[in-house]
Amino acid sequence: MQQLVLAHQSELSEVSAIPCFFWGSITDPLLTSKCLLTLAKVVQSSFGPVPPSLRDPIVSAGTDQIRFEGFSSCNGVYARVDLLEDAIDGEFISSGTTNVDFNEPMLNALNAVKKTEKMVLGVGSKEVSISTDKTKVVEKKVTLPPRWIKGLTSVQLYLAGMEQKYCLTKIQIIQLFQGIPKGNVKGELYLSQRGPRFVFSPIATAGSVRIGGLQRLRLLEGILPYAEKLIVYQEDGGESCAFVADFGKIRLSLALSPDSYRGFSGEGNVLENMVKAVRQEWVHAVNSLLKSNALFDPTLLAIEHDVDFASMDTLTGSLSSIGLLGYDLHDHQHYYRRLPFKMERILALNPRLKNAQKLVTTDGVQFVKNTPSYIEARVEGSGVKHTVIIAGDKQQCTCDWFTNHQGKRGLCKHILAVKMLNG
Repeated sequence: MQQLVLAHQSELSEVSAIPCFFWGSITDPLLTSKCLLTLAKVVQSSFGPVPPSLRDPIVSAGTDQIRFEGFSSCNGVYARVDLLEDAIDGEFISSGTTNVDFNEPMLNALNAVKKTEKMVLGVGSKEVSISTDKTKVVEKKVTLPPRWIKGLTSVQLYLAGMEQKYCLTKIQIIQLFQGIPKGNVKGELYLSQRGPRFVFSPIATAGSVRIGGLQRLRLLEGILPYAEKLIVYQEDGGESCAFVADFGKIRLSLALSPDSYRGFSGEGNVLENMVKAVRQEWVHAVNSLLKSNALFDPTLLAIEHDVDFASMDTLTGSLSSIGLLGYDLHDHQHYYRRLPFKMERILALNPRLKNAQKLVTTDGVQFVKNTPSYIEARVEGSGVKHTVIIAGDKQQCTCDWFTNHQGKRGLCKHILAVKMLNG
């Protein structure tokens, strides 16, 4: 680990001071504008009780590509536009990440782009600019919403657990989306293949993909005629799914939370990897070592820098918890976002982890039995003591959180506290 710490040679303030990460031309202005408008549609939408209020795409430049990503206001839909190497023709002066508003002038400029028009993109630490034959628009950096950071944590874990289920051709894409029912669709539907066609059905069949809140897929309708293929992925537990529209030089990914009423920001599924404390210099070292969009391979990092795998799992959990890791379904690989951050944000954004640490420091956990294969403990609750049992890979608690979610939305604070004490 010392080798990794020694790699920490640059300060975040230096990165933030770099005025420009990328400057260059877009090779397909019309397709790029259509994809960015689809992303804007996502960040302007809401499918839950939270009213639409955010327009703040996150923009990462580095390793010969540029990523735009964001969430719906309800945090139940995640979208990302990947401008690959052939989509851009310019110079990467540095690498970094920023986030800006997509206001009306930007949307109007994108809507007005024609196929033969020239478009120039600039990405810097303080702003993102787009210049066309008609106009130039500059969007300034804004504060990243805290619930987006929490969403970035959860969504990458869902994506990392997904497998490809289907690959649709251009004709199959059009046929499928013509079959989406009008209005809000209650409950869940299943995507399955019947001969050469793909259909939505209320009945699950072998190999079908569960989709909660089907109406959210309509966000893709404006861009699908341009797609060469549409790849469908599903998380191992069948909870979440993702659709990747492939345009050759550009990819647009859309991930859906399990249901419309569930946002990615409330899942808490990274908490188990954070029960061990991680030293601040480790996190800062990785943030200095890697560039934005650089592939993040924890196994390779552990081997190259002599870090044990358990410590690397903990470090990965901490990086994820503050929004520094993403996941690329096409490459089956994590990638890095180089964001300025504060270590205190780990606890501030994960109240269950904070409450678990409080239980530990206030002696709120008493072990009844503690063996390598079986743990039973009594843990303080709100006026009651809860029983936590951990037997091998199985864990349970008598609290309401565990009863309601059965571990599908992260561990409860009582199980977390027991794991912290048990090392």
